[in-house]
Amino acid sequence: MITHGPADDRGRIAGEHAERFTHLRPLLFTIVYEILGSATESDDVLQDSYLRWATVDLTTVRDTKSYLAQLVTRQALKSLRAGARRREEYVGPWLPEPLLLDDRDASADVVLAESVSMAMLVLLETLTPDERAVFVLREVFGFDYDEIGSAVGKSVVAVRQVAHRAREHVQARRKRIDPVDPAEAEAITEQFLTATQTGDMAGLLTLLAPEATFTTDHGGKATAVLRPVVGAKKVANLLMGFFRARERMPALRFETVNCNNAPAVVIFNEDHVEGVFLIEIIDGKISNFYAVRNPDKLAAIAVSRAISR
Repeated sequence: MITHGPADDRGRIAGEHAERFTHLRPLLFTIVYEILGSATESDDVLQDSYLRWATVDLTTVRDTKSYLAQLVTRQALKSLRAGARRREEYVGPWLPEPLLLDDRDASADVVLAESVSMAMLVLLETLTPDERAVFVLREVFGFDYDEIGSAVGKSVVAVRQVAHRAREHVQARRKRIDPVDPAEAEAITEQFLTATQTGDMAGLLTLLAPEATFTTDHGGKATAVLRPVVGAKKVANLLMGFFRARERMPALRFETVNCNNAPAVVIFNEDHVEGVFLIEIIDGKISNFYAVRNPDKLAAIAVSRAISR
């Protein structure tokens, strides 16, 4: 006769905790990343949340997805509020941390694709922490108001009011654009790289929207353009100068990847990541370049992520 002791029970329970959390990790990561805009901080939040989850009596959990979503949201809000002062004192423009996506990208899910885009994450920065969390949980992930209320510590009535304010704010500032076909995005990115690397200024200008903008996040820790550059001609001149630096630095190389469901170019100096810039395409033209040079925000670019909702 085989008997199971306390140690066996603890192992089985720990395994069930881990299995449930691992199964939902892509969704939980996506929730936290959309609230924080940082993959590195999201990893920290998930680690802390898992330690809390590991102590929960599973017999009291009726809906694991809802329970864990509420748990990680509470921890994400704590992290967001704790870092508010750092955001206020940040040197130069602040951009979200680039998110390198794995092969299972978000392009087939229009809502998810837009929700992790740089444009949307920059817009979400203009919301209060509660508005941001409520908007993400309701508009992206479709949680009920009572579930959201538990996550943010508000009544259902209050959550409805917050959701209404956040939705109006986002709708007033959201760009009305159609999803970009991945093949079209890839073709435009290839044309852009060819034009910049061959010095084809005329060809580059045909790819840029008239009010194309180049914004760099440097955090005072890297050489960069200090303020956004606006206008196709100015942006083209900036890009041509940047790519000509390759003649002086032969160890520089460029690799195209998918970040935040948009074409992106990672700049390497030998094996060191010098920066990454994402390319936003609207109506067949490049409208924005989001460049990240702050080394603190480049560590996560080495690890691809799975996202889901």
